[in-house]
Amino acid sequence: MEQDLILHGMLEHNSIRFAAIDGTRIVSDAQNTHGLSRVATAALGRQLLMTSILATLNKNATDTVTTVLSGNGPSGNLVCVGRDGGLVKGYVTDPAVELPLRSDGKLDVRGYVGSSGKLTLIRDLGLKEPYVGTCNLISGEIAEDFAQYFTASEQTPSIVYLGVHENAKDGFVTGAAGLLVQTMPNCSEESIDRVLSVADRITALGTRIAEGESLEAVLTDLFGALDLNITNRFAPAFSCDCTRERLERALISIGEKELSEIIEQDGQAELTCQFCGKKYGFDREQLTALLKEATGDGGTNEA
Repeated sequence: MEQDLILHGMLEHNSIRFAAIDGTRIVSDAQNTHGLSRVATAALGRQLLMTSILATLNKNATDTVTTVLSGNGPSGNLVCVGRDGGLVKGYVTDPAVELPLRSDGKLDVRGYVGSSGKLTLIRDLGLKEPYVGTCNLISGEIAEDFAQYFTASEQTPSIVYLGVHENAKDGFVTGAAGLLVQTMPNCSEESIDRVLSVADRITALGTRIAEGESLEAVLTDLFGALDLNITNRFAPAFSCDCTRERLERALISIGEKELSEIIEQDGQAELTCQFCGKKYGFDREQLTALLKEATGDGGTNEA
């Protein structure tokens, strides 16, 4: 499987911007990491694609973006975090549940996520407080919900496409692609109309990637007559940045009482990263040291 790719570019004499992703490996890696069912692969995969795109739109290398889908379906919460260069991680509360196919033979993503709930987007820009935006889910199909978020919460009319293709026999991911198209302040109605004229063809992006076409070739075919200008390239990946130190901070944060009970009752602890499944073990000595740090008794203070 080839390396994933995100392309940024401009259309219509720099009046419309786009970001497109071939995230086939990202979604496949997430499927393997979490043991995702077919419908969970489609749902979390779509969200991972968009979160990865959003991460490449951050201004600073230390900025992160988190997206949370909280619907009334059996999936529970879907949580994704993107960071510099389109690196992304994510998990879903219930990765194993499977649903019957819809009457048209497609995976029932809406039934899995739910059509009622919230989409929350958190941008951590290194400031005192992160920016948090929310909107109601309008379909549970995820692409439409993100388009609604950009329009309602960020006042940016957008076209959003997200597609995950899986082999009908074994469920393996054969292609995963996404596209975000947004107007700039100087965009004319005529330019908008020209982009909308190819909107129906955008829905074939995932299929064409699954069939082996390159992302750049598909974009050239779609937008070649719209003054297409590719401006940047990224190599995104499904990648977790968990560390032992982060888990130590999590243990400290539960408080002195709870940490003392773990030491007294179990004498050890094992924490598992929700994003990648990696396990971190802590013995009694290590937990006691963390307890001292939690209580401020980790050393002497000199006047």
